[in-house]
Amino acid sequence: MPDQWASTSQTSQTSATPPSPSIPSQASASASASDVARAAVPTTEPAARALRRTGLLVTLILSCLTATPPLAMDMYLPSLPEVTESLHAPAATVQLTLTACLAGMALGQLVVGPMSDKWGRRRPLLIGLAVYVVATALCAVAPTVELLVVFRLAQGLAGAAGIVIARAVVRDLYDGVAMARFFSTLMLISGVAPIVAPLIGGQILRVTDWRGVFMVLTVVGTLLAGVVWAKLPETLAPADRHPGGVGEALRTMRTLLADRRFSGYMLTGGFTFAALFAYISASPFVIQEIYGASPQTFSLLFGLNSVGLVIAGQINGKVLVGRVSLDRVLAVGLAIVITAATALLLMSLNVFGEVGLAPMAAALFVLMSAMGITMPNTQALALMRVRHAAGSASALLGTTSFLVGALATPLVGIAGEHTAVPMAVVQLAAALVALGCFMGMCRSRKTGRGV
Repeated sequence: MPDQWASTSQTSQTSATPPSPSIPSQASASASASDVARAAVPTTEPAARALRRTGLLVTLILSCLTATPPLAMDMYLPSLPEVTESLHAPAATVQLTLTACLAGMALGQLVVGPMSDKWGRRRPLLIGLAVYVVATALCAVAPTVELLVVFRLAQGLAGAAGIVIARAVVRDLYDGVAMARFFSTLMLISGVAPIVAPLIGGQILRVTDWRGVFMVLTVVGTLLAGVVWAKLPETLAPADRHPGGVGEALRTMRTLLADRRFSGYMLTGGFTFAALFAYISASPFVIQEIYGASPQTFSLLFGLNSVGLVIAGQINGKVLVGRVSLDRVLAVGLAIVITAATALLLMSLNVFGEVGLAPMAAALFVLMSAMGITMPNTQALALMRVRHAAGSASALLGTTSFLVGALATPLVGIAGEHTAVPMAVVQLAAALVALGCFMGMCRSRKTGRGV
């Protein structure tokens, strides 16, 4: 892979082995995380100085941007059974509203990522947020499930801006261990969204219907757009932008995909994401329809699982990163996901006899907690291999995750609403493929170790 896509910093803390010769390291192996972070910030830019003065605020803004997808998804989840009744549509069709949103987020990132490399981060982000607000408002007034699917697709296309640009901004500012730790910090703050969103959604359903959920999302999107307009400066210096058009963007992505390990981490993260979204799309029906839980109980369980994800993310960022190889931590996380998915499948098949909600909820908690280890590390390990064109790299990561998630989501409802077997099968299969991609593409052929 050409040097211009190489990581500018890889410390000895991120890996037990030296960097690949094709990915040169420009930072000292003994550099601390803070040194790496300071070196990654363009100190000559006024925007960078502003970011240093308002570091906590910028962290909160980036967290809110990355929280937009789970907020749009999770507040809506408790109302899925109600939508099937309100719009007189089968559950499989209503689940397409999730698929459409995921597909929109996947495709949107392919467009927004290169745009942010060409025009900077701020302008595409503000345009995306504006369109997101309009699309969300249209979801609230959709008269048919078909139009709801279309509006959710538009919502996903526009919401992609927040996802891809937030990751690109992190790559603009941080590198190496510092970047891995920042991703874990983002997971702590943005993890509040999946904890709070279902609880809010369940409470909204007490006083209104599913359309009220989208109205609340519209207000939240409007407030976020205002904060970004007022407080988030540009982080990509004009000298670092790519003036080329579509052709150059495609060449950039082709170069990134030619890096075996970048592609390996990208696919590992994508299939792990598929296991996550199999849970997101199926759990409302599994917990409420099969086990008879109320929307409020479902919201509490969903929030508890999100707490596990956040706690695991903080253990990853505060304890493991810098002490253990990121590849090793990722391997452990994948093993836990596979173990939990296997347990879910065995319980769904009644191998242990009839099981209640508690054992299923416990297995789901373990699976979700392991996501707090796997997801930030796949993103950090992939982005460590690229310095320039962070927007395009972020777009490829996000597109793969959401596209694979969108393809996996309909599979969980293929056998109807009265069995959890499809959910468990999709989760286990996705986790096994993720492990295969990691072992086959991200490990050194000579040493069997990561980058």
